Amino acid sequence: MTELRVVDVVEEQLDAVWEVRIRSFGPGGDRDEWKKNALTFMDGRFLGVVDGDTLVAAARIWPFEQWWGGRRVPMGGVAGVVVAPEYRGRGVGSLMMRAVLQRCVDKGYPLTALYPATTVLYRHLGYEFAGNRYKFSFEAADLRTLGGKGTAVRKAGRADAGLFLELAGKNHEARRSSGPLIWPRTEVESWLEDEDNFAYVADDGFVVYNWSEGALAVDELIAGSEETARALWATVGSGSSIAKSVQAYCPPFDPIHLLAEHEADGDTRINRWMLRLTDAPAAIATRGFPDGVVLETDLRIDDPDLTANTGDWHLSVANGSGSLTPTDNPAEALRLGPRGLAALYAGTPVAALRGAGLISGGAPATDSALDAVFAGPTPYMLDYF
Repeated sequence: MTELRVVDVVEEQLDAVWEVRIRSFGPGGDRDEWKKNALTFMDGRFLGVVDGDTLVAAARIWPFEQWWGGRRVPMGGVAGVVVAPEYRGRGVGSLMMRAVLQRCVDKGYPLTALYPATTVLYRHLGYEFAGNRYKFSFEAADLRTLGGKGTAVRKAGRADAGLFLELAGKNHEARRSSGPLIWPRTEVESWLEDEDNFAYVADDGFVVYNWSEGALAVDELIAGSEETARALWATVGSGSSIAKSVQAYCPPFDPIHLLAEHEADGDTRINRWMLRLTDAPAAIATRGFPDGVVLETDLRIDDPDLTANTGDWHLSVANGSGSLTPTDNPAEALRLGPRGLAALYAGTPVAALRGAGLISGGAPATDSALDAVFAGPTPYMLDYF
């Protein structure tokens, strides 16, 4: 093994990435479609590791925004992390992921998130669980009877991509959502022109769904009112003569759980995702906080992989906004590393973080204030990437 180097993946290396991908994840997908999509990451968001001239690992970064406390925060979504089997256990994954973290900083993403195939590597690099992706199953006939017939619903298409993003934004801002992604408009346009997807829009909401293994599957349903929620879910449920169930990606507190006569199937599928702060001051400054909650406290952060986060900081929260500024004289500073910081950002109770050894020190009376500051609706995602 010669010296391992991190490189920007170029088009000529895509066949090698595909080959490593197959050996890592097994066969699947359309090679030509994968390569077409991969080319869109050739702006510094596709990294690899080479041994001499041989590519042995790769990872991509999606240019997302993510809702936190009802505000949009730029987020680098890490996906397609592959390491050739014969190079595993040699530090290749860590080498590549450290480069990914720095690239997220360089690209202006104060957050990065991923769905882990293994937690060991990512926790070692400062990631921690932050939320879930929930998949519920409802009776189609139950949804069909929800009503909403007075709400106008029309078929949507590619030209409605901007409207979909606008409606989703209004909804997540009003609900102070944490976790949902904002996809690039080009991706939304692609979904809306895909003949396998069915999309409908109302004045204050929309739904996108499709067929999946004999059932109907809702990818996203946004509704700004009860009547629109009823109308859109009933639209999906209108297929009940063919499909007996509707699989739906939605949070556990979505209004559908209160509207449907029968509760969702007990076999709910949950995928957990992990979060990391790459630029702590920017991550605090761009997220939303609960109105009426005020906090002034000091933090001591130790981040061995992104040293710009390391140091003594003063956390100030008021009027729904926050700031993290350097301080020379911390008073009873709360001590934490990148894992504790990510979990705190996502609303994990301070008592749980203390119990896991991810937070120490600080004034005990501040714990409840920190819980209030970072509290909010449970973080969730609707999409897998």
